[in-house]
Amino acid sequence: MNTILITGCSTGFGLETARTFLERGWKVIATMRTPNADVLPPSEHLRVLALDVTDPASIRAAVQAVGPIDVLVNNAGVGLLGIVEGTPIETIRATFETNTFGAMAVTQAFLPQFRQQQSGVIVNVSSSTTLKPLPMLAVYTASKAALNAFSDSLALELEPFGVRVRLVLPGSSPETAFGQNAQTAMRTQGLSVPEAYAEFAQGVTEAMAARRAQPRTRSLDVAEAIWQAVTDAASPMHLPAGADAVMLSTAN
Repeated sequence: MNTILITGCSTGFGLETARTFLERGWKVIATMRTPNADVLPPSEHLRVLALDVTDPASIRAAVQAVGPIDVLVNNAGVGLLGIVEGTPIETIRATFETNTFGAMAVTQAFLPQFRQQQSGVIVNVSSSTTLKPLPMLAVYTASKAALNAFSDSLALELEPFGVRVRLVLPGSSPETAFGQNAQTAMRTQGLSVPEAYAEFAQGVTEAMAARRAQPRTRSLDVAEAIWQAVTDAASPMHLPAGADAVMLSTAN
């Protein structure tokens, strides 16, 4: 039985991906910063594990606890919506710590195992915002664009060892905690909208609200894209997930 470890499984894409792989007969290690087994159906093939991707000790403990795995999905991430001039540098660093450095650290911790077994798949969950510039998402997009570049180069390094790397690029989803995370950051991390940007920011947020009626990404879309990345060796390096992501990927 194949084993998959997924980060960020408490909600959204990670949770749906864990459900999908469980339903299809895989052994799933669902990791969360604060473990909560109640969000997933009971299964003898499920293990819920604590993992904070920003904590080196937590990463080391998880690697030691799980043993060999066949697939790693770096899904844990945080959202951030704001004007760059009004975003403290500490908040920018914190966003990169989870979205970029956290994924890199977890990947690095499992690389010796994948290399030695001469097989495996690493799937990094990025964002369709990297396909087209969008206002008030500069920091978030930068953290995901860095993950893209990391993944593209890592794929070349690991190809001689039989290890595949894939990127999944989800669109905007009402089923994730992105919006909630972004709003929390604005309240608790010192984000502000400088007066000079007030009218612009209002227009951006109104446009975002208007787009909610357009086709958007379901968590299941992302889970299916991850399934394809894992099970289809011929899958493309970059897989857009969700109707809006596909539209962005095909736009001129």
